[in-house]
Amino acid sequence: MEYNSRFPLNLASTIALLVPAVIFLLIKKWNKSRKPHISVKLPPGPKTLPIIGHLHLMSKLPYRSFRHLAEQFGPIMLLKFGEVPMIVVSSPEIAKQILKDNDPNYADRPESIAVKIMWYDYIDIVFSPYGDYWRQMRKICIVELLSAKMVRSFGSIRNDEVSGLIKSIQLSFGKPINLTEMIFSLTSSITCRAAFGKVCKDSDALLKLMKEGLEMTGGFEIADLFPSSKIISTLSWSKLRLMMMRRKLDVILDDIINEHKQNLAKMSRDIFLLFTKQK
Repeated sequence: MEYNSRFPLNLASTIALLVPAVIFLLIKKWNKSRKPHISVKLPPGPKTLPIIGHLHLMSKLPYRSFRHLAEQFGPIMLLKFGEVPMIVVSSPEIAKQILKDNDPNYADRPESIAVKIMWYDYIDIVFSPYGDYWRQMRKICIVELLSAKMVRSFGSIRNDEVSGLIKSIQLSFGKPINLTEMIFSLTSSITCRAAFGKVCKDSDALLKLMKEGLEMTGGFEIADLFPSSKIISTLSWSKLRLMMMRRKLDVILDDIINEHKQNLAKMSRDIFLLFTKQK
């Protein structure tokens, strides 16, 4: 009888692989048994698959997938994308109750790696969590940026940019134009001139970064669907790409801030010299 010398090695390898898995399952079951059982009535939804949840039910046009699922499970249903549960509402009446009648309870936006990186850890007024900070930011915007007086003061900027848009459309008579890009450029130029005092010299690069950031914010990132997995977050190519975009954005914004500081310092020196000459 021939002796297989590899048998003990294979057995040891199998045991080494199985023991951690068994221990993990036992610990998970023990932790689950310690948690108090809370009965929560959840909306209906399709059966989930392990790990991916309901991702397999989504098509390239998610709203169509939601419509087909709503026909089966009703106007409010529970879906799970990876580890993240989501409630999908397709009824105008229920949407009104959520967005208007119970607005404070649903005011927060879901966390996203793209927003966290590109919008400086949720300090932007659009993506910041609902609370005291958001209310303070809204107050500053209404008083300092969106008041009737401030809106009127930017009227000349709007007129100049709209006139430029009309002229560019007239010059391209008979040729196809991308009106969406032109309007996006118009609003961005107005915003830059109102915020920075002039059109940013790196406006094209800034607009490109902001546009790419918004596109990534509106999509699904694997790391967002599995927030508990540090491995997926670390190896995410999208996260690396966002970090590189953020560094480019930092360079552009730092140049704008430094230019404003230099202009303020120059104005202070000019006022000081003018004051000393008058004396």
